[in-house]
This record gives sequence, structure tokens and C-alpha cells, in this order.
Amino acid sequence: MKIEKLYPECKDNIWGGRKLKEKYGKATEKDPVAESWELSFHKDGPTRLKDGKTLQERATEKDLGKNCEGFSFFPTLVKLIDAKADLSVQVHPSDSYALKHENSFGKTEMWYIVEADEGAGIYLGFKTDVAKEEYERAIKDNTLTDLLNFFEVKAGDCYFIPSGTIHAIGKGCLICEIQQNSNLTYRVYDYGRKDKNGKERELHVEKALKVTNLSRYTHRPLKISSCQGELLGLSRYFTTTFAKIDEKQCFYADENSFKCLTCIEGEGFIDNEKTSAGDSWFVPAGYGEFNVFGGMKLIMTEVRKYYVGIDLGGTFIKGGIVDDLGNILFSDKTPTESDKGAAQVAKNIASLTTALLEKTGLTLDDVEGLGMGVPGMIDSKAGNVIYSNNLNWKDFRIGEEVAKLTGLKVKIANDANVAALGEVKFGGAKNRENVVMLTLGTGVGGGIIADGVLVEGNKSAGAELGHSIIVLNGEPCTCGRKGCLEAYASATALIRDTKRAMQAHKDSKMWEIGGLEKVTGKTAFDYKDCDPYAKEVVDNYIEYLAAGITNFANIFRPEAVLLGGGVCAQGDELVKPLQELLNRDLFAGTLGPQVEILTATLGNSAGLLGAAALLM
Repeated sequence: MKIEKLYPECKDNIWGGRKLKEKYGKATEKDPVAESWELSFHKDGPTRLKDGKTLQERATEKDLGKNCEGFSFFPTLVKLIDAKADLSVQVHPSDSYALKHENSFGKTEMWYIVEADEGAGIYLGFKTDVAKEEYERAIKDNTLTDLLNFFEVKAGDCYFIPSGTIHAIGKGCLICEIQQNSNLTYRVYDYGRKDKNGKERELHVEKALKVTNLSRYTHRPLKISSCQGELLGLSRYFTTTFAKIDEKQCFYADENSFKCLTCIEGEGFIDNEKTSAGDSWFVPAGYGEFNVFGGMKLIMTEVRKYYVGIDLGGTFIKGGIVDDLGNILFSDKTPTESDKGAAQVAKNIASLTTALLEKTGLTLDDVEGLGMGVPGMIDSKAGNVIYSNNLNWKDFRIGEEVAKLTGLKVKIANDANVAALGEVKFGGAKNRENVVMLTLGTGVGGGIIADGVLVEGNKSAGAELGHSIIVLNGEPCTCGRKGCLEAYASATALIRDTKRAMQAHKDSKMWEIGGLEKVTGKTAFDYKDCDPYAKEVVDNYIEYLAAGITNFANIFRPEAVLLGGGVCAQGDELVKPLQELLNRDLFAGTLGPQVEILTATLGNSAGLLGAAALLM
């Protein structure tokens, strides 16, 4: 399917004006034009294409994207609304209530203010907590608006309205509304207004009393920038972004979601298609790159999936909201407090999760679950920490505990494995299915990805690649054995050997740094071109590391071996000689599939992204 211009269904509600027709080019005989349903699969107003067919008839599941597959209906509806007069005060039910009582889905929505007359505004939520009796009395006394927040609005303002939030659009507002695909509304107060037949419009007070959130409403604008623009609203039903095009911007429609672009100001081109204010376009999922030219403002709607990623460390718990493309929308951290016991750590994870959701405006229903990387020996299937020296835990079912506290589906895995998964999914080994990762830090961590899946071994206790022997009866290792790769290829080993070289050779230029306490993993690399002793340390380090890499390449025959950790900052100075040695020693040489050595790119984000990827 190509990029298609959308031809909306228009509505002539009595409160509507003529701007959509006269200024935004809506071709309709209806008057007034209160609404134009720009992107709609709803039976009350399906969007059509240039040939007269509905978008629903033309678009395939592939065109809509993988993220729409989990819904029993197309999840999103986009409207333009012109309020010449006040709309009724109303509320929309949640999915759970609507499905039980109306055989319909509920409605969460958001409003982007396209235009606003001076003094125009909206009613949104209660000023303070109210009792049901107070709410009911205010409806009867026609004083309901006295209880509500009135926000005077201007172009560019945005308001997110969860189901159950009482609201009303005031006269003088022209709004782009992005909502759940539902037309279910409970009208609470309508100013005594009569319809075109002279009858007062139906109210739904009894139902509204059952579904309205009576708590105080606080407006929390979403302030998150993305590579596409400014994020305006997030939910499982829609993700909305504002993009200001000055000359040219490139966008990408991935296979997971369509994009709907609504031009609210200016004019230009979407690829080669001319567009102006009021036009909406459908870009099918998987379309790939397309360019937008000109000077205009766009509201872009798509369907994304969201995950909570938790990177559990000994000192801090890092967490973030991650989308299905690997974008970290918001992240934060909190102290681990492992000294206060495992239960306290679980509570801290739950509190951090709540804060992340509040910051992004997401609910528990909007996220797919919580993934977590945990140091130690982990039984990922059982969600159990068998043993963690960092946290001083034995047999703690942290997955089960965090699930109870958060209400989310939880998956956990060893932190090194999770970092490897993050790099394969979104980082240095992206688009590769078979990867071995080595993290060169205090020790040597390992992670194995085969056919896109973590290989963890029995009860997830495997992939301890750093504890494979490369020198029989060699250097002692922290695990109790001798000759492990970790004892030769870790940053700790590199520092040890650098100090030994300096102690053995007082004429080494490496002494220029000062005493032995100044030695780091960089020291030998910094001096290797002017000091033969430093060069010998680096050459030996690379030989040992290459031996381990070659072993893993011969065993697993991955597409790539990915290196992470601080030592990798050496870049080509490390990778090129490693690649030469691997090419020399790889079993069957050029006759078999080659293995590329790559470096990690995600840095400290690898664990958080990999944790989220456990659920993808």
C-alpha cells in the first residue's frame, strides 16, 4: 500500500462551526461542520480513500502493523473538532465498565489545541476531591461547572484525558482529538440546550455517576522529545507526536505501526504529495523512509508498545519506560538499599515503577510488563535469584514479589545476559540473530544470543564465559580456578599486568603517570607506541582475549562477537588486531561463515534496554 490521502466523514453537531469547511478544506454538504473523522475505522464514520473505498477495506493487517494485531478492533480514532458553541459536560467509561455494560470499549483521549479564540477554554476534571453526593447535587442544581477546572487555552496546548475524567470543550476551540476507537459518551450537563428538533438532548447521569473519577485532577503536560518531534500523549491505543517542519525532515514507518499525519498549519509535501492545513495522510507500516518538505506543523499518530526496564545494581536501581523501537522515553534511579533486606529492594523497584508511569502518563494497562536485569545466578523461568553476592541474596523470588507490588507481568534474567540482549536488539549487534557478547570489566561477563533468544542454560546458570580455561594452571581467578579467561582478559587483569611490567622495568615510560596507584586499563594502551614494555602488555592481553574469542567463535559460530566494557574505548586499537587473530585461527578459515568482532554502543543503557527486551 502507498501513502494515501484520507477523506474524512464529517459531522454536523449543533455546536459546530464553519472553520473546518472554510479554512481547512473539508468538502462536505453538511453545515455546520462540527467534526471531521480523519482516521476512523468506526462504523459511525469510516474514513475513505480517493477511490471511495474505506481505509478499513483497503488496509491489510500488515499495513496497520504488528502493534495493532493484539486488538480485537483498530485501536485509534483521529478527529478535528470545531466548537462554535460549548460542548456538553461529559465523561467516558473505562474499557472494563463499557465492555460489561455497553458491549463496547471505553474511551481515553487527548486534545491538541489547533486554534483558540481569546478567552476560550476547556473544563477538565475536578478542582478538588468531591463526594458522589456533591457531584450528583451539582448536576441537579446546574452548578456542575463550579466544581471543575477551567483551563484557558491557546494554540499548541495539549491535554491528556483518561477515561473517567469529566470534561467539556468550550466555544472558540478548534482541536485535534486523538482517541481510543469508541463513540461512547455519557452526557452529564448540556446547558438546557435543544437539538434541531426542539428536544433537549439526552443525558446519562446515572451511568456517569458510576464511572466518573471523583479525585482532584492535576494537569501534567508531557515534556518528552523524540527524534521525530515532541511527544504529546502516550497510551496503548495511540502515541501522538508534534512535528514542526521548517524545510525537510525524514521519517520512518517501521513494520510495527502505521503513521497518520495530520497537517494543522502550513503546507508542503509528503514525499511527492502536496498537502496543506486540514489534510491527513495514512502511511502504511513497513513503508520505510519518507520525507516531509515545506513549512508546516504536523500531528503524527501511531500505535507503539511500552515496557518498564529495570537495571538492578548493588548501589542504585535504574529504571526507564522503553518503547518497542528501543527508545528510552524517560529514566530515573533510586537507591537499592539492599542492606535493608530483599523485601525493601522490591518495594523500591515498585516505587520507581510508579514514578516512571506517572511521569509518562501511562497506566498499568498501557505497558506490556516489567523486565529486570539482576546480578548473580538467576533462575529466569522461576523469577528467582538463586544467589547474588552483590545483593547478599539467596533464593529470593524477586519476580513474584515485584509482580505482586506492581500488578505487572515480570521477567528477570542475569544482568550480563540482559545487557547482551539489549545490544543485540538495539545496539552494536542490531539486526543480528546469533551473537556472543563479552563484557570486559572488573571481571569478564558473558552473554549468548542464538536465533534471537538468550541461551542461559539449566536454571539460567550458564553463559559464564569468563570462567572458561585458556591457560592450564595459569593465573588464579576469583572463581577459585586457575587460568580462566577472566584472569587474563578483564580490565583487572590488564591493570595487574601493567603494574607488573612497571615494577619489573623501572625505565618504563609508563612511570610518567606517577605511582602504581595511578594505573588504569588505559595506561598500557596509551604508551604502547613509545614503550616496548607497554606494547608487550597490550600484545599479550590481545593474544589472551583473542584465544577466548576464537574458542567461542568455534563453539557457537555466531555472526558476531560483541565486546563491551571500558577496555573497548580503545576502538580499532583493540578490535583490528583481535579480528586478525580470529581470522587466522577460526576453524575452517575462510571456508566457513566468518565472525565479525564489534564493540557495544549502548553504554550504561544496555541493561535497561535489554531488560525491557525480555518482554519483546
